Amino acid sequence: MAQYSRIEVATVMEKTGMVPLFFSSDIELSKKVLKACYDGGARLMEFTARGDFADEVFGELTKYAIKELPGMIMGVGSVTDAASASRFMALGANFIVTPVLREDIAIVCNRRKVLWSPGCGTLTEITRAEELGCEIVKLFPGDIYGPQFVKGIKGPQPWTNIMPTGGVSPTKDNLSSWFNAGVTCVGIGSKVISKEIITNKDFNKLEQKVREALDIINKVRK
Repeated sequence: MAQYSRIEVATVMEKTGMVPLFFSSDIELSKKVLKACYDGGARLMEFTARGDFADEVFGELTKYAIKELPGMIMGVGSVTDAASASRFMALGANFIVTPVLREDIAIVCNRRKVLWSPGCGTLTEITRAEELGCEIVKLFPGDIYGPQFVKGIKGPQPWTNIMPTGGVSPTKDNLSSWFNAGVTCVGIGSKVISKEIITNKDFNKLEQKVREALDIINKVRK
């Protein structure tokens, strides 16, 4: 069962401005990645369910977060059907992120008052997601649409909260372009949690990269 309401999750997404994305089938490695992100200031983690036994790893990771990392909000990404969403929510997922807009996922998440963020690519999809109760829409793939698309959406729909994923880099120029366009937060995966960091198990570097990205976001917003 979720530890945080969808409003609480949406508030933390907006406050921190960044959701790290990560997947590994190695539970111990995943714990170290999660702790490095936490120590760097991140308070959300999207565990992307892209491998075998992802649910088992997520369950253990969530137990670890509850016990050792107070305030860390665990969610699951790359969810493609309602059954999977229900399974991850039973394992403690506080938010569900999907690559596409699926109404069956909206129904099971809303039933439990769990935040869900569907991947959308048109104003029609975004509007439908909001009609289905979506608090923060995922713009995916972000590099295809870019900040100008966000500006276009925010014109007629200033109330829309957008989180681009894909095409987001932890640099001042890139983050400035997204936040100046009006995004609520950003999702970042390998540009922060890089293959190099994972291979070298350089968790101090990961902590530093997360902290630097969050610092940039705070400065851009000011």
